[in-house]
Amino acid sequence: MSEHHADRPGPVIWITGLSGAGKSTVAAELIRRARAMDRHPVLLDGDEMRGVLGATRAHDSAARRDLALLYGRMCGLLSGQGHTVVCATISLCHEAHAWNRANLPGYVEILLDVPLRELRRRDPKGIYASADDRDRTVGVGIDAEFPLAPDLVIPNFGVADARTSASRILDLCLNKGVWT
Repeated sequence: MSEHHADRPGPVIWITGLSGAGKSTVAAELIRRARAMDRHPVLLDGDEMRGVLGATRAHDSAARRDLALLYGRMCGLLSGQGHTVVCATISLCHEAHAWNRANLPGYVEILLDVPLRELRRRDPKGIYASADDRDRTVGVGIDAEFPLAPDLVIPNFGVADARTSASRILDLCLNKGVWT
């Protein structure tokens, strides 16, 4: 059960960025920290949700927008039950960001900012090696709609690591009073 009462929505920490930016790694560290604080957060990872929803081939702009909006509604459902929700997803769609801000109490938006050259170097899934301008890769063939006013931008490369990034997110959430 969550640390929140069912009549009080839990916070939603939305971690976004391009593929390979470290969203899942940072989210996993944030979850680890939350559990160490005796919290019981829920992690929604974009790659895992695609698989569960059978949307592994939904990569065009419209399908990505629809998935981003669906992820926001899923976060709202869990948050409404009092859970702390950490969502790690590309979902670089202004419409989804606006919907989240308007509909998710305790919404915190984090952008992991990593230059494309670094993402191409990392390329854990091999998507940049095969990507070209006709590709359906966000940031290459599909324009990325980066958040217009994220609560926190983390340059997640170079000396940055998941522990430091998770600490920055946790500090922000505590300072904003969304994670008490």
